[in-house]
Amino acid sequence: MTRADAERSKRTAEVAAESRAATVTQAYRFALKPTPAQERALRSHAGAARFAWNWGLAKCQQRYEAEGAWYSAMDLHKLWNAEKKADPALAWWSENSKCAYQEAFRDLDRALRDFGKFKRGERKGPRLGFPRFKKRGKCRDSFRFAARPMRCAGKSVTLPRLGTIATHESTRKLARRLGNGTARILSATVSRTAQRWFVSFTCEIDRAIPERHARHGSAIGVDLGVKTLLTGVDDQGNTITIDGPKALQSSLRRLRRASRAHSRKQPGSGNRRKHAARLARIHARVANVRNDALHKATTDLARRYGTVVAEDLNVAGMTRNRRLARAISDQGFGRARRMLGYKTGWNGGILIVADRWYPSSKTCSGCGTVKAKLPPSERTYRCWHCGTVIDRDANAARNLLKLAASGAESENACGGTVRPRSARQDPVKQEPGTRTRTRPGPSQGNTGLRMSARALKRNG
Repeated sequence: MTRADAERSKRTAEVAAESRAATVTQAYRFALKPTPAQERALRSHAGAARFAWNWGLAKCQQRYEAEGAWYSAMDLHKLWNAEKKADPALAWWSENSKCAYQEAFRDLDRALRDFGKFKRGERKGPRLGFPRFKKRGKCRDSFRFAARPMRCAGKSVTLPRLGTIATHESTRKLARRLGNGTARILSATVSRTAQRWFVSFTCEIDRAIPERHARHGSAIGVDLGVKTLLTGVDDQGNTITIDGPKALQSSLRRLRRASRAHSRKQPGSGNRRKHAARLARIHARVANVRNDALHKATTDLARRYGTVVAEDLNVAGMTRNRRLARAISDQGFGRARRMLGYKTGWNGGILIVADRWYPSSKTCSGCGTVKAKLPPSERTYRCWHCGTVIDRDANAARNLLKLAASGAESENACGGTVRPRSARQDPVKQEPGTRTRTRPGPSQGNTGLRMSARALKRNG
């Protein structure tokens, strides 16, 4: 081990010693390897959850049309307990765990409450309609357990009513935490994706979060783009470029061929089901490749830099551009932002989110001049005021880096985004212990131009 490595290890150990205990909610996902009998039981539980959803939705729909209200999850559970014993056609209910029905009622109750909040104007986001019925083959097969016992050991997991099921990978990471008491399983969600079954354990984890980052004071501005996944400029002036895998673009040829072959098969036939499974596997691989690249890139940034500055992109609005929608969706901007949010917190760092309307690409990183227009096809930024010539993404990353020491609050501190403000304005929202700095003002040349324009307008 070199001297630099030894010093780095010592510094990391000192930072780890200065840590605080925090409880976070984290999921562990494992691919299952069930036997044919266990797979039949999994499908039966998924069908029971789907039936409970449809049964409860029919009851709520009838009451909503008559009274303008619906049943809660507890009310539906009481109605179900009374009807399943009285109706001989429901004698099969005991073949599955009671959690499959209970959790379906809770999911329906949550969907109805979200629908009510949207109608009252209390919930933002896209339009929400009344919940719909689920159909086998058209919806995702999934169900959830919230009761004990739920365990994992080696290459197996133990679930209620299903028993011990083998997994494709080792579960020792979660089993170790369960053994030493630093984790507690809250629920287990079993789902099917591309003919493979997965179990996702939602756990309450006691995590030791450092009081400060291992490289305290380091910062990087990150610009997400279509050409490259991300371009970053750190406080040392180094430019970091990470090329995205472009998983969808590289698989388009196979997807087109598989989709054409699937559409030509007779509906309801065995060949149709076989080609549907093949198409689903290609889509699943695209998603897995994209997630793998995003996890590796965000984990590396969160570990190397104490402060990460990123943009609050309007992804939904950007995808309305029919020429760029596929490329934007292929990069996964929203998921990258979410990953940076919790990974920086786990490593003792902070994530600063620039305002959605902050012109990071149009602003010159040298003098602060803001261009009125900058088409996406212009990949090199040329400033007419100071003569700066720089890569478009690197210029945006430099501007974002300046926000680390100017006027933005961290998302970890207050959970929101703050628009960079001028030096004359006072901060409106600030959490205790959060440092709020002012944004450097524009160049004197720009100020003079604006003052002259105002004077001419005032003088007529």
